[in-house]
Amino acid sequence: MKILLLTQWFDPEPTFKGLAFAKELKRQGHEVQVLTGFPNYPGGKIYDGYKLKLCQREEIEGISILRVALYPNHDSSALKRIFNYISFAFMAILFGIFATKKADVIYAYHPPLTVGIAAIFIKFFRRTPIVYDIQDMWPDTLKATGMLNNNKILNVIGSVCKLVYRSVDHIVVLCPGFKKMLIERTVPEHKISIIYNWCDEQGLTQAQPAKVEYQQLMQNRFNIVFAGNMGKAQALDTILEVAKKVQNIQDIQFVFVGGGTETERLKQRLTTENISNTVFIPRMPMAEVGGILKLSNLLLVHLKKDPLFEITVPSKTQAYMAMGKPVLMAVAGDAADLIQRAECGCVATSEDVESIQQAILRIYHLSASEQLQMGLNARNYYLQKLSLEIGVRQFVEVFEKVKHD
Repeated sequence: MKILLLTQWFDPEPTFKGLAFAKELKRQGHEVQVLTGFPNYPGGKIYDGYKLKLCQREEIEGISILRVALYPNHDSSALKRIFNYISFAFMAILFGIFATKKADVIYAYHPPLTVGIAAIFIKFFRRTPIVYDIQDMWPDTLKATGMLNNNKILNVIGSVCKLVYRSVDHIVVLCPGFKKMLIERTVPEHKISIIYNWCDEQGLTQAQPAKVEYQQLMQNRFNIVFAGNMGKAQALDTILEVAKKVQNIQDIQFVFVGGGTETERLKQRLTTENISNTVFIPRMPMAEVGGILKLSNLLLVHLKKDPLFEITVPSKTQAYMAMGKPVLMAVAGDAADLIQRAECGCVATSEDVESIQQAILRIYHLSASEQLQMGLNARNYYLQKLSLEIGVRQFVEVFEKVKHD
């Protein structure tokens, strides 16, 4: 099958459905071409090795890529961000219609919404069905993250979303909660498939051993690891409160890996409140993160209480499960259901110190073999239900369906 991947972001930019997705489609026997922009995310500056021009063809690891010009930007200005999205969509329409090979199906990655609009124009002129992959529920997430607060604009975006949903041939979502929301927004159930995200398998499988200083830091400890962004949404003050309450248990240690807007303030709390069982490790490449995760005893997912977070699965969940470690899921809804189905950890109430403390102690007091079994359950569930290979097979089934409808 001939597949056109239409996505504003592609390797070397960080993206969920980038080069690994394209390579696995090719490995499974399909012809893939990518239509994308010049790499500039998340910094808003064109990457070294690239120069902004009208278009550029290149090949990365056997995948044919057509890059088109856009206005590079990703700062907090909503107006500049919108111009970034619209500029790519306009160029994608132009080159999608006139400069790509005829495809059997268009795969369009959302966000941003403008990619869906571009896909519809290409579909109209090239008579090619669209599979629309929704990774973010707009306008809901725009409001929840504070990117947009103007209700009139949010309503316009909501109306455009409904137009896109009607115009595409099939929609893929990453969790049951998104499907439920779309059905409530009058999208027919038969038009929606759930395909969970996979993790950066290559980064994790090529994990380098943790640096000696980190190995020593985590030696002979029961390490509870949180890896990833540390912003307001993660509400990590709650976890520091939990850390304070279990300081009497000598070997329990909390390890935070990564960075974010809240990191420095959280680190300051360690000093001012004399929290001695918690350490922070700076942001590092995924291969190095894998080395830290291997040394963990329990992997933590925590987000603040918000209805929006109950209908999604934080992306770190799949990475944690792939590492074969017990998971403590302090996020209600779809993510908690996933951990319970896999029987690979404990579920706790978000921002509830007592609930999280009890869940930690429940796993801490399990025997080594019981903890190991939880980890094996996590790994096996990932390989059987959530891996890149499985996910791509599910996408191909959807592609075949829309091709023949």
